[in-house]
Amino acid sequence: MAYRPTARTEARRLAARESLLRAARELLAQDGYRAASVAALAARAGVATGSVYRHFPSKAELLSQVFRHASGHEVEATLAAARPFGDDAPAAIAAAAGTFARRALAGRRLAWALLAEPIDPAVEAERLTYRRAYADGFADLVRAGIDR
Repeated sequence: MAYRPTARTEARRLAARESLLRAARELLAQDGYRAASVAALAARAGVATGSVYRHFPSKAELLSQVFRHASGHEVEATLAAARPFGDDAPAAIAAAAGTFARRALAGRRLAWALLAEPIDPAVEAERLTYRRAYADGFADLVRAGIDR
């Protein structure tokens, strides 16, 4: 007979997975990717080192997911700062750029990790996606200003 997860075991599995993701985000913000060893992630999440691989096929996949989450949050915060300025393109661009800079300066270690720290090629590939998101967002603001 095949094992079927119950609602309780599934909730526990999801909680452990979220705990690993949270631990990775904290380590990333604190000391960058270099601090995010599997042993450190497991210890911070309160799980055994081997259980990390029950939730993620590799450290690269875990860090890629953390990168996507953190970068998506940063892109959204940057571009959301421009929205209140509507048709005032120079003010919208200044607000977005200022927000990007303030957030990077406030979280220097996280900014370094997200933007430039050498890391696994899987995470590096994710960086390109988010660089495009920033570029596209700013290009849209500039285009809107030119159109007006």
